[in-house]
Amino acid sequence: METKKVNRRNFLRMSAAAGAGALLAPGAKAMSPDKMATHKKAAFPMRKLGRSGIQLPILSMGVMRADNPNVVRAAYNSGIKHFDTAYGYQNGRNEEMLGNFFKDKPRDSFCVATKGRTRQYPYTDSFEKEFTDMLDLSLSRLQMKYVDWYYVHDPKSVEEIKDPRLVNILKKFKEEGKTKYVGFSTHANKPEYIDAAIEAGIYDVILLSYNFKLDNLKATDEALARGVKAGIGFVAMKAMTGAVEDAEGNKKINAQACLKWVWQNENITTAIPGFSNFDELDECLAAAENTKLTTGEKEYLAALCTQEGVYCQQCGKCLEQCPEHLPIPDMMRAYMYAYGYKYAQLSKETLADLSLPENPCANCDSCKVTCASGFDVSRKIAAINPVRNMPTEFLS
Repeated sequence: METKKVNRRNFLRMSAAAGAGALLAPGAKAMSPDKMATHKKAAFPMRKLGRSGIQLPILSMGVMRADNPNVVRAAYNSGIKHFDTAYGYQNGRNEEMLGNFFKDKPRDSFCVATKGRTRQYPYTDSFEKEFTDMLDLSLSRLQMKYVDWYYVHDPKSVEEIKDPRLVNILKKFKEEGKTKYVGFSTHANKPEYIDAAIEAGIYDVILLSYNFKLDNLKATDEALARGVKAGIGFVAMKAMTGAVEDAEGNKKINAQACLKWVWQNENITTAIPGFSNFDELDECLAAAENTKLTTGEKEYLAALCTQEGVYCQQCGKCLEQCPEHLPIPDMMRAYMYAYGYKYAQLSKETLADLSLPENPCANCDSCKVTCASGFDVSRKIAAINPVRNMPTEFLS
């Protein structure tokens, strides 16, 4: 890969040029009146979620980007049963929206999962209280006595997954009736994390990134099979590899092909695409009603495997190459949120958690990182940096 100059002058120039267009892009299409019609129930294949025994449609809803309860209503009316949110999504407004929508619905007609971050590891003395307070606030926003399953949001190591303090508090949440089942979400190290979950014995569900671009697909599939044998249920996210085909986020990906690919693995119970408008919902429904991959779709996905795109494998190989020790995988995820999802607000929130210097690449004349997925890392960092200083009200 050709190295590129990323001194302060070039970094700032690249930031201004590459970032301006994506930051102000709308996150969802405007909805015309004819799209507001009630969606009819779809005919979904159903699968069992591990030892929970819960039968779910293969299509669920990742609510993260959605801010319109009418889209949630359309999904619910279509027969979608499972809705995924988190403590931090939209600064809590995402949970509040779901709570307002579901407050008058029969509790057995839907399943809600939410997530809480453990913030730092090793844990501090106040870990148990902080983690409990987080779940209690989520339940208050959701206006529910319990969630169907509660995830540890993106733990960072095998050690954390098996930590007795975490295992014990998750057991406590179940015993107190605040959640029926527990699990964790992960973007990285999936085979190792699945094996750690099996060993820990407490985890009922794992939410993991799973898509046609995975570079460790064989190892991940083998781990999924071990997990299912141990009674763990699996939910897929990031099925659409950032929702776009190209690194600049200019061309929308074929969502139907991506979802159909995921569902070929019967060890995946359901997928949670993050649709936020009616057109995207309709595309997902069409895929769920006809899950067979066509020859053309297979060829399409195979061709995309060689393109750069916006989906970071989160392999972590870049970390040891970067002399500034930047959290590059997290920064690449922020890039995907802004340029793929067109959701710059979440990108800003992700970057804010990283405590980055004003110019992350100021001390390097050329980028030392060679990305295993072929990412132009320095250009992506320069393109995402403007998000940090944009006023929130200007962001999508």
